[in-house]
Amino acid sequence: MDDGKPAQAGRRSRRRPNKQSNRNDPPALNNRKQRQGGEDSSNIDAEGFRPNVGIIMLNAHGQALWARRVGGKDAWQFPQGGINPGETPEQALYRELYEEIGLTRDQVSLIACTRGWLRYRLPQRMIRRRSEPLCIGQKQKWFLLKLEAAETHISFENGYKPEFDHWRWVSYWHPLSRVVTFKREVYRRALTELAPQQIQLERRWLRKQDE
Repeated sequence: MDDGKPAQAGRRSRRRPNKQSNRNDPPALNNRKQRQGGEDSSNIDAEGFRPNVGIIMLNAHGQALWARRVGGKDAWQFPQGGINPGETPEQALYRELYEEIGLTRDQVSLIACTRGWLRYRLPQRMIRRRSEPLCIGQKQKWFLLKLEAAETHISFENGYKPEFDHWRWVSYWHPLSRVVTFKREVYRRALTELAPQQIQLERRWLRKQDE
């Protein structure tokens, strides 16, 4: 399978999210991560790892949403973000989902989640030595989602400082060879653990094409 269709799906969305009913409102954001004020250091564990969620969003074909960071010199990654104090990983998932790519929980279906924590260490140059407590890396829960709404609902214009400026659909394993080196092992473990569910989705789509 190729890397998707960057020409159409990859355009930066400029649509403003429609007003939602109470049932579909984005999560309360009083404790959301401080996008302009740096990391929330109050949730770093005793070993120096900050809890985090990673999001693998699939379309009906089984392709994954791959996003380019703002100002990242062509740096691409899966959406991810910190878990605030008092939040469960699933609550953080839906908050980050809306903040980063403009989707609410009723526009996706939750397929699976990784077991336990997957950790990566930050390169030495990225560690803020003067911060207290010291954060040396992330420990992550990864969620596999399927987009149920039209892809036009994906948006970076949600009233927050955008994390990304471009996105596209790519084959499921494509990110493993493209993500920055220090995240590669976590990506490998997350993609491998969640692969059986992705394979089922892709096979269902292929069967429909043969009917």
